[in-house]
Amino acid sequence: MRQTTMTKPADVVRQWYVVDGTDKTLGRLASEVATVLRGKHKPTYTPNVDGGDYVIVINADKIKVSGDQEFKKFYYNHSHYPGGMRTRSTRVMREAYTVEWVERAIHGMLPHTSLGDVQRKHLFVYKGENHPHAAQQPVEMVIKG
Repeated sequence: MRQTTMTKPADVVRQWYVVDGTDKTLGRLASEVATVLRGKHKPTYTPNVDGGDYVIVINADKIKVSGDQEFKKFYYNHSHYPGGMRTRSTRVMREAYTVEWVERAIHGMLPHTSLGDVQRKHLFVYKGENHPHAAQQPVEMVIKG
């Protein structure tokens, strides 16, 4: 009989990945990156252990959306005061708040728990090609579409 092995936090070996967002669709990129951040791509995946890797997303300003999401999708924030609703379209988010736009898409696919809070800190998003993580020797991660 086989026994399921549960990964311990001390046994986790982390890898750094870099993803080029040029001409990638936001949703497809976000789901692939969220999978790597959670550690689901590893055979040692354990749901209650942070076994994910670090991900660097470059060229976030060149990520695209499909269809007419540019004008019909909105992002909402509320200050918890009367009349404190702020609405931004996808176009505004992509042009003025690029990093937040990509982070929100990826964060929405991670668990909304304390484990998810730790996994969110393993994501780094940059507008251009340059990033300060060259010393970690990130491996290129290829994402389709």
